[in-house]
Amino acid sequence: MKEFVISQVQTETAVLVGLITQTQDERKTNEYLDELAFLAETAGAEVVKRFTQKLDMANSVTYVGKGKLEEIKTYIQQQEEEEEREVGMVIFDDELSPKQIRNIEAQLKIKILDRTSLILDIFAMRAQTANAKTQVELAQYKYMLPRLKRLWTHLERQGGGSGAGGGKGTVGLRGPGETQLEMDRRIILNRMSLLKERIAEIDMQKTTQRKNRGRLIRVALVGYTNVGKSTLMNLLAKSEVFAENKLFATLDTTVRKVIIDNLPFLLSDTVGFIRKLPTDLVDSFKSTLDEVREADLLLHIVDISHPDFEEQIEVVNKTLKDIGAEGKPTILVFNKIDAYTYIKKDDDDLTPRTKANWTLEELMHTWMARMEENGLFISARERTNVDELKRIVYDRVKQLHVQKYPYNDFLYQTYNEEELKEISS
Repeated sequence: MKEFVISQVQTETAVLVGLITQTQDERKTNEYLDELAFLAETAGAEVVKRFTQKLDMANSVTYVGKGKLEEIKTYIQQQEEEEEREVGMVIFDDELSPKQIRNIEAQLKIKILDRTSLILDIFAMRAQTANAKTQVELAQYKYMLPRLKRLWTHLERQGGGSGAGGGKGTVGLRGPGETQLEMDRRIILNRMSLLKERIAEIDMQKTTQRKNRGRLIRVALVGYTNVGKSTLMNLLAKSEVFAENKLFATLDTTVRKVIIDNLPFLLSDTVGFIRKLPTDLVDSFKSTLDEVREADLLLHIVDISHPDFEEQIEVVNKTLKDIGAEGKPTILVFNKIDAYTYIKKDDDDLTPRTKANWTLEELMHTWMARMEENGLFISARERTNVDELKRIVYDRVKQLHVQKYPYNDFLYQTYNEEELKEISS
């Protein structure tokens, strides 16, 4: 068996498929497909068509109904016949079961990806260090294992007993397909065991590194993917962390020592979260997410220019809860105020106003106004309000430092007794 590697998507055209259900209306489905298109673009594909269908729930056999599947098939065939760019793949906005993938492939005769496999593709492309590559490879194998059977459907199982008189009491022989399946399963399980051992070693190394960092407060940048965490990291730490306008630009945790007004602390930039983030990825990236779990203060970065930023906040909070990092001191940093736009209603438009019609000033006076210094509006790109952010982080780190290390020599050399009492109160 060849070593399993999820194929990297290059310049191929893709068709997207999503469902409108009782729990996911048309607006939400379109937003999810927008994000799926961004994922496809990040992976190197060009989206040429979208298909949606209203169903109570996904079809357990083919995800969409037979009629919609036939419509997708017809479109793919027309693209080929009209000598347009050939469709290279169909990407579904949910994780498909092995049965669904097998049935859809049999109908469409084309490469099928689901949201999970696409994210895994991107992670495989983005992984640069041995640490990230090991974590991604483990997640890939976890995803592949239950789907292994469909790779050997071309080998028919050979049955039939060979007992005397053709009796039914003898055990039938297993065919080459099942034998190959068992071999591959054993190879993958052995490989996964080895990868888990490597990750355990990485965990120990990371734990030792964190213990050797001395008595410094740890601050972690968290947030949805592509909200500007790495850009802000570069600004605060005066470093050169890789940042670009694509999803999952950062996979490995980057830790930098930051000094604001002679007060040092550690700042870490972690992998971004996303809706429907594969559980296997969260499990595999445990050592990376330990930086978040062990942080003293979280800077939750939010892209306020995104129309669905409040749901993104919920996704991040749920992920933090899932990894055991909820309840930590947190500052919500609403980034990209320079990119915020709204739809101005005409005077004769009598339809009710929605959030899309609010100005930034109006938005800032909603529930965010009650956050006081736990919420801040900035533009990392334009450096708007960054000095205010530094002041708030400085005050919070100073307070946490005295609480956690009350007898730290550094602080007693930096502040007098009256200032320390004020910090501690």
